[in-house]
Amino acid sequence: MSLKKNNSSFYDLDINWIKNIQVNLSAVERRTASLVKRRSIKKEYQVAWLLKAITLIDLTTLSGDDTYGKVERLCEKALNPIAQNIINELSIENHSLTVGAVCVYHHLVKSAKKNLKNKIPIAAVSTGFPAGLSSFSTRKKEIINSINEGATEIDIVINRGYVLQNDWQKLYNEVRSFKEVAKNNKIKAILGVGDLETMRNVAKASLVCMMAGADFIKTSTGKENTNANLNNSLVMLRMIREFYEFSGKRIGFKPAGGISTAKSVIEFLILIMEELGEEWLNPNLLRIGASSLLIDIERQLYHFAFGRYATKDKLAIG
Repeated sequence: MSLKKNNSSFYDLDINWIKNIQVNLSAVERRTASLVKRRSIKKEYQVAWLLKAITLIDLTTLSGDDTYGKVERLCEKALNPIAQNIINELSIENHSLTVGAVCVYHHLVKSAKKNLKNKIPIAAVSTGFPAGLSSFSTRKKEIINSINEGATEIDIVINRGYVLQNDWQKLYNEVRSFKEVAKNNKIKAILGVGDLETMRNVAKASLVCMMAGADFIKTSTGKENTNANLNNSLVMLRMIREFYEFSGKRIGFKPAGGISTAKSVIEFLILIMEELGEEWLNPNLLRIGASSLLIDIERQLYHFAFGRYATKDKLAIG
């Protein structure tokens, strides 16, 4: 296999590589099962992992009832993710702790920008989220509008039909066109793993998106029946590693949907570290799409700090 780079962002589509991809599902399941059977991480080590996780969260609201007021509260939480009394008790006052980014619908980007004041990145879900079936021209306009409003990262939705029909050229052309429109802004290609039917399709779609210029590959919209889990994440991580070995280019990863507990996020972080290395554990290469995860992380940090679980009024604004 040899990748041909045609400019700084894109590689030629290698159909032979894609056709030859195989996934041993039994091996995938054995690998992830061994991870969750290990002794759980406790005390100071758990705190360190959870503080790291906070910096990687794309704090998200993607509901039908999203309002400007809801986005304002989300931004406040993004800038101040942990209550001050916990920060004081953990003696981390000198650490600037924020989430990795805020993720909102494209029409709410301006509201997020107003509240964040350029302190953390804004990611917009564009291109016909969540189904990705709007007209191609409309989807490209959404990217342009999101960037003009202040988004610096675009979570794009691929057309899953191209994957199911094995039309890799169309998928490649679509993602490449979105990246060309986004220019220097990061794009995260949402695969919608729950709709792709097989792990082999997940692996193939991951590779095509990376060839086409995606800066991140992302598991899910959070709206599918199956979202991020250790199995589909492992398949995507292995493709990121393989792509890196052949291209020398590091691609980011974003698991999203269903990661709602401190225990589960630590499992994901350990898997990512073991598969890709510690260099991937930073916001430039790893994000975690979540809306409620931060609540449980803060709850666990409070328990460590004070020896008991907090009532809701003792935690930061949620």
